[in-house]
Amino acid sequence: MTTGSSSTSSSSNTGRPATAGGAISTFKGQDRALHAGRLGTGGLLLSVLAATAPLMVVAGVMPTTFAVMGIVGQPLLFVILGVVLVLFSVGYAEMSRHVHNAGAFYAYVARGLGGTAGAGAAAVALVAYSALQFGIYGVFGFEVSGLFATYAHVEVAWWIPALIAVLAVGALSWLKIDVNALVLGVLLVVEVALVVIFDIAAVADPAKEGLSLHAFNPDTLTGAGVGTALCFCIAAFTGFEQAPVYAEETSRPHILVPRVMFLAIGFVAVFFALSSWALTIAAGPSGIVGAAQKQSAGLLFFLTESRLGGAFTDVLHVLFVTGMFAALLSFHNVVARYAFAMGREGLLPSAFGRTTGTSGAPGTGSLLQTGVSAIVLIAFAVTDDKPTGDPTAPVLHLFTWAGNVGALGVILLMAAASLSVIVFFARRGAARAQAWRLATSAIAAVALLVIAGYTVKDFDILVGAGPDSVLSWLLPALIAAALVVGVVQGLVLRSRKPEAHARIGLGNEAFQLDKAAESTP
Repeated sequence: MTTGSSSTSSSSNTGRPATAGGAISTFKGQDRALHAGRLGTGGLLLSVLAATAPLMVVAGVMPTTFAVMGIVGQPLLFVILGVVLVLFSVGYAEMSRHVHNAGAFYAYVARGLGGTAGAGAAAVALVAYSALQFGIYGVFGFEVSGLFATYAHVEVAWWIPALIAVLAVGALSWLKIDVNALVLGVLLVVEVALVVIFDIAAVADPAKEGLSLHAFNPDTLTGAGVGTALCFCIAAFTGFEQAPVYAEETSRPHILVPRVMFLAIGFVAVFFALSSWALTIAAGPSGIVGAAQKQSAGLLFFLTESRLGGAFTDVLHVLFVTGMFAALLSFHNVVARYAFAMGREGLLPSAFGRTTGTSGAPGTGSLLQTGVSAIVLIAFAVTDDKPTGDPTAPVLHLFTWAGNVGALGVILLMAAASLSVIVFFARRGAARAQAWRLATSAIAAVALLVIAGYTVKDFDILVGAGPDSVLSWLLPALIAAALVVGVVQGLVLRSRKPEAHARIGLGNEAFQLDKAAESTP
């Protein structure tokens, strides 16, 4: 079904689109719509994959999972999660054919579960994706500081390169999205190529156990740590689900968005499964956990130096940093578009719902994210690093705390989106025609809720805090607080501005409806 037919259905549920009241009257300018036709399949795919930060996952997430959880079968976990996320993507992709909105997750939730639930999802999305970006800023600053110390013998505080990155990302986000896609694409292709070279080198020169497939043995997934390992690994996939955020900026969203989502999830699952297997081959299945515990985030670089030499490892260190920068830019673009969609629909001040100049970028949302990022980094620099004198604080604290908060929020958003898919098609009388897609959405929703449950249960392990630490409940509570704030906002909007509430999730469709209403005699 086309966007136009979706609009017709929506207007029949909410009454004739009104142009009076609050943010609704602000849909009349072209600056309320993102510029269509800026992204094709390649640009959209590269923008989405950049957020998964492949090199950061291979060099950071995988060694951490091996070290902390002691699960040798991490490659099998990536396969299992790939299957779960493909099941999720079946319904999610079908929904994207009917709803084209930069608000993505919250728009889907609104169209399925109602405007109030959509407002709650919008707040969660804003907090979750922002948190993911904050965490990467921490490890980015730490790694750049390390590069200066190693190669220039200059001591640079981590927060200086982190704040410079905030400004650089903010400036790039004001450019046309296709220019952003080009930057992201170049950085992504280079870092993926380097990881592939390591994978080949590991296979060509395995440890004494040879080309063992032991890591894919189900017996490796026994023990209490499997659930928590799932939490670590699913965070590595974060980013593939962002394709619908750019739907309004493609020429054929009903075709390109589903295509890119399946390409992204397929690539990520295979790439991560093979790369984590390569780590076990290089260190040996019996030695991978011990090596990860000893080398920590230096595991990949330790293994490459012995096989590919110091020069390659030096390049890998630099590309590790540029890959993180690509992820920062990708997440920034997503948050800015969520803010744009929320401003356009009255969930944020209307100024956020305008694009900027000829670039068509959501400039006000970008400024918001730049400012908040700078505040968070300064707060950590002042309160977290200085008192303890711990140079790893931005990694151990900002990265792990914010990263896991963000991952939890995205997992819950995916579960909510899966439920919304079921309700959306059932209400439209299409349950029978979409039966198999609704079944996959139901399975995915259950699996994602189970993973979310493990994430909350083991949050103290994920963030490296003790079981009695206040962080074990305070950090997940940030997502709960965002949900409550969003739901309350939705309820207030429904009471005071029912027309605006009815439009939550409609996005650019509401703008088109206003134009049609104005042209009607």
